[in-house]
Amino acid sequence: MTTAFITPELFRFLEELRAHNERGWFEANKPRYLNLVRDPVLAFVEAVGPKLIAISPHIVADPRPSGGSLLRIYRDTRFSRDKTPYKTNVGLRFPHGAGRDIHGPGYYLHLEPGEVFMGAGMWHPDPDALHAVREAIVKDPRGWKRTQRSPLTHTDESLRRAPRGFDPDHPLVEDLKRTSFTVGRRFTEKQACSPNFGDVFVSACRQEAPLMKFLAKALGLPF
Repeated sequence: MTTAFITPELFRFLEELRAHNERGWFEANKPRYLNLVRDPVLAFVEAVGPKLIAISPHIVADPRPSGGSLLRIYRDTRFSRDKTPYKTNVGLRFPHGAGRDIHGPGYYLHLEPGEVFMGAGMWHPDPDALHAVREAIVKDPRGWKRTQRSPLTHTDESLRRAPRGFDPDHPLVEDLKRTSFTVGRRFTEKQACSPNFGDVFVSACRQEAPLMKFLAKALGLPF
């Protein structure tokens, strides 16, 4: 790719939003949000879509401005003490096509001043999906180990004990305790703003395809 969809202006806008996280400021600057943030990242989604589909035809890259890969910038403040109305990051999700029917694996890209990363796998799957992955790990431990191209993301939300019905002495018990199965790759803002970042992102996604395939198979999904 030879187009830099993500620019320093995107990160500067998010920094300003962090300093002025209020509806009045955002509405006054909404044209800038559309021009500097929303529209460029939607173009990025459209550009990387065919390359992600080459990894798996079941990965969805949806460039619609609403209801697609771009996560809403509006925060859900109903149950939060933090009542600031807007997220100060951009989130892009590239889920398995069956994601609406079952909690399947997916890719994710996070853009925030000082924090740019991709994620792959399943974050907080529902109980049935979580149990299915644990069963798959026990059934095929070698296959599970072969997926480990990158270390699984550390989480403090792992269970303290082996989940019910699983051997507490299993050699992979620490993985069985997990409540999420994700890996990640960090990038700099400079990398994100380079013309070849789409290729860099897709390459990182391709490297984690074995994990995605294992998780999909555990849920009975094609990949």
